[in-house]
Amino acid sequence: MYSIDELSPYIQYKTSRSGGSGGQHVNKVSSKVELQFDFEACKLWNEEEKTHLRQKLSNRLSSEGKLQIISQKDRSQFKNKASAQEKLLHILAAASSVQKLRKPTKRSKASVEKRLADKRYRALIKMKRSGNVD
Repeated sequence: MYSIDELSPYIQYKTSRSGGSGGQHVNKVSSKVELQFDFEACKLWNEEEKTHLRQKLSNRLSSEGKLQIISQKDRSQFKNKASAQEKLLHILAAASSVQKLRKPTKRSKASVEKRLADKRYRALIKMKRSGNVD
């Protein structure tokens, strides 16, 4: 839907040391990548679309309107940056999709009649057990 090239003016990257496996390498290299996407400053959407996205991303947006994504899966900063970009695109695509409205359906007359007939039959069986009906 959107490419990183279109979103890049609104993206800031911050790197830091990552935890996890990697031995001495972890202590020396800043491989963890924090991507901050300035959602409020982005001019790719109109106000209506922004309102829709704001609702969908409400739990992910900071008070300044920035979407923060952290990636520290790989030992390589380059791979983590690509992973964070991929996550951003996935999140925005999922949030911008509009859910199809459910078309309400009605039970058929035959299915209602069958359910009521089964109910009467079960009630009759239970009454026979208690000895109320011959």
